[in-house]
Amino acid sequence: MTSKKDFEVCVRGILTSRGKILVARNKAKGYYFFPGGHVEFGEKLKETLSRELKEELGIRPKDSKFIGVVDNVFKDEGLHHEVDFVFEVKTGGIRAESKENHIDFKFFTPSEFSKASVYPLALKKAIVKWMKDGKVFQVSQYYK
Repeated sequence: MTSKKDFEVCVRGILTSRGKILVARNKAKGYYFFPGGHVEFGEKLKETLSRELKEELGIRPKDSKFIGVVDNVFKDEGLHHEVDFVFEVKTGGIRAESKENHIDFKFFTPSEFSKASVYPLALKKAIVKWMKDGKVFQVSQYYK
């Protein structure tokens, strides 16, 4: 039987600057992921996005637009199910300076991004496609 802790609703922000895409890195585990985090009960998605980007990067989005959703079941010290609502984020400027000790940030060129270990993989692939066609996406990735 699964507990509620095993299911999470999150928001992710896609931030770009000068053709590069911003990703966060988990310092302890070394993989990359998109900025954002967990939706708190009763919190609106864009409020979560704004709160998380303020906590992680010290920025507030000027504008954000929904671009897709990913349904992701993965294994990491147990089995987890995460649904990520993904937004393109416009800001006045971005510095890749973390405000939290457990993560840091890096800008990748499109070619570096395509080679990096960015998770979830289904979202990474959807972002590569979205950067070319600009179409809203819905993708899934299931650990088996």
